[in-house]
Amino acid sequence: MNFNQVIAQYSWDNVKESIYAKTAVDVEKALTAEQVSLEDFKALISPAAEPFLERMAVQSRALTLKRFGNTVQMFAPLYLSNECQNICTYCGFSLHNKILRTTLTDAQIIRECEAVKVLGFDHILLVTGEANKTVGVDYLINAIRLVRPYFANISIEVQPLEQAEYELLIQEGLYAVLVYQETYHQEEYKTHHTKGKKSNYEYRIDTPDRLGKAGVHKIGLGVLIGLEDWRADSFFNALHLSYLEKNYWQTRYSVSFPRLRPAEGLLEPKVVMNDKQLVQLICAYRIFNENVELSISTRENAAFRNNIFKIGITSMSAGSKTNPGGYAVFPEKESLEQFEIDDSRSPHEVAQMIQSQGYESVWKDWDKVFNL
Repeated sequence: MNFNQVIAQYSWDNVKESIYAKTAVDVEKALTAEQVSLEDFKALISPAAEPFLERMAVQSRALTLKRFGNTVQMFAPLYLSNECQNICTYCGFSLHNKILRTTLTDAQIIRECEAVKVLGFDHILLVTGEANKTVGVDYLINAIRLVRPYFANISIEVQPLEQAEYELLIQEGLYAVLVYQETYHQEEYKTHHTKGKKSNYEYRIDTPDRLGKAGVHKIGLGVLIGLEDWRADSFFNALHLSYLEKNYWQTRYSVSFPRLRPAEGLLEPKVVMNDKQLVQLICAYRIFNENVELSISTRENAAFRNNIFKIGITSMSAGSKTNPGGYAVFPEKESLEQFEIDDSRSPHEVAQMIQSQGYESVWKDWDKVFNL
């Protein structure tokens, strides 16, 4: 059984109704449960849990310190290309946007690596649009080989691939793959992905299964908050996480919390999540699963990021550039960024902020020697 078959057993409307029907009694039960269930998770993300937010934050902080200590993992995205064959209503790279398209050459990738390395990073996330002919497996293999001498930990966020293709990339030193479903609402998914391979809902949702079978070290999950009801979407993401952990238990997992940000041709969010609700969701995930890594990006503002890592976040990006060549090749943004960032502080400034609050900013926690 794959996850497509699992999710087919659920009704979006019934799940949503169940979440909004949760009561304070359900929340209390969830907060005192020895083993937090998916039903408990529903209670923790429900409107009924909002008065319990302070208590949830205390519990989430304690669980995070227990499992991860007072550390925050630092990483940077490195955009290799903004070429894309998909039409997505929310993305600056969407095919219908008339923008300058750029795919980095070998020499440009090396220049970007050198610039990011100077900033102190040892964890890099390689990002491309979804254009298989331009940035397909051969391009990715070559990019990983170019990047590998500079960074101990290499992750990618690219188009979904076949199991055998992931196996090739893992052999080259790939550590983690981030693949966000965007929304688990199948009909709503179709309205936002009208052209390209990404329009295939079933293929995308099966990607983590292919990754698990390929033996990847870590899989990153998430939904794009704003496309649909965030509570229902988050339940299905948690369901997906639970399924994967049971079936591919040797793999590590992370969850990210991207909220829609301004971008070229971007639609207005259908649902707006405020900061308190994002805190609630992060705490709910930590109480539900104390081992999952929780990540926050520079989409969020500095004030929010200054506090959220003390509650449940374990990794964050800093100094991010979301356009290809943004660090050194095209520092003046000659090619369009995927979305606007909010926290524009340098990695050094973010690290100083973390350390000023008694935490350690970790630049490296993995080495390719472990692959031996």
